[in-house]
Amino acid sequence: MTAPHPIHLIRPDAPALAAQGAYPVGVRTGHFDIAAMTGQNPRRLTVEIWYPAAAGTPPGTIYDTLLRDGVTPLRYAGLAHRNAPVATGLAAPLIVLSHGHPGNRYLMSHLAESLAAKGYVVAAPDHPGSIYKDQQAFGQTLLHRPHDQARLIDVMADLSGDLGGLCDTSRVGVIGYSMGGYGALVLGGAGLAATALDHDSAPPGAALAVHLAGSDGHAGLHDTRIKAILPIGPWGNAAGMWDAEGLAGLRVPMLLMAGTQDDTSGYTAMRGIFEQSQSVERHLLSFANAGHNAAAPVPAPPESWVFSDTLGRASFDHYADPVWDTLRMNNIAQHFAAAFMGLHLKQDASMAPYLTPGTLLGFAQGTTAGLALEQRGVGQ
Repeated sequence: MTAPHPIHLIRPDAPALAAQGAYPVGVRTGHFDIAAMTGQNPRRLTVEIWYPAAAGTPPGTIYDTLLRDGVTPLRYAGLAHRNAPVATGLAAPLIVLSHGHPGNRYLMSHLAESLAAKGYVVAAPDHPGSIYKDQQAFGQTLLHRPHDQARLIDVMADLSGDLGGLCDTSRVGVIGYSMGGYGALVLGGAGLAATALDHDSAPPGAALAVHLAGSDGHAGLHDTRIKAILPIGPWGNAAGMWDAEGLAGLRVPMLLMAGTQDDTSGYTAMRGIFEQSQSVERHLLSFANAGHNAAAPVPAPPESWVFSDTLGRASFDHYADPVWDTLRMNNIAQHFAAAFMGLHLKQDASMAPYLTPGTLLGFAQGTTAGLALEQRGVGQ
């Protein structure tokens, strides 16, 4: 195993809001049983929880995890302090951070640490059946992902002890990558179209009907605590998961991040989500010529450069982009996530100019090449 791979680096040319926040960061691991869906067994979520820590908390921890192949040990180095005491006198909004398929709770740990340092509690689960060492039928992810995200909010609301006093679940954001973005959209009000039931990977017995627009099950996921969603490379629209009516049901502000050469989720399809979600304020941040890994995964660790007998290839392509430097994309994502969540979870109006198209506020001259920010919705 190589030396721990840092996930907290910030380039000298990073945009302004990517800078380390004012709070030290703590991190804890929790194991929670969530309520079962009808006819389903309860699910156990292993959740990494990042949070603002008490003043004077020293930085530095190691995250022990696995590579994309599900067998190779991997270590990340971050700024968080394991089991640190929580900050006092603070009500920190909750952000649910949901990985892709497959993925795990550390895939976007760079973003989790960045947001926690800016005053948020960030809860990132391992979604059962959708992690590197436990990949079940894809249809199970289609079925369970929105439910996992919704019930995790309930888990965080029920926390006892000092962390429960810190976490404000009356103001929640959901950030999801790929299948996490699919779940975030469903949770945000974009109920599935009837065509979703015909997808080749749909679970048997029309089980996905629970998430159809207008269904009782989908209505049960609606939660007024959710104030904003941030899907990154969201999967589903190119596969017939939504229609115009379903997307028009989105009811919370959205910032969608996408690569224009994403051949997994399809850039045109992701633009369709942005264009057809007509009833809410929404933003689209496009990375020109980036693929499906735009903005979300941590930089490719050295272990991923090595051929994997398990995968039959190196797992480098799970993390890296052929065109963009991943660290640069991570810093850009940290910047815009801070602005978007600051505006909608903290009601900080000073964040709005960072989300205004045109000259991108907070970027040094010459550092916006390849980025396009669009905005539609209220007031547009």
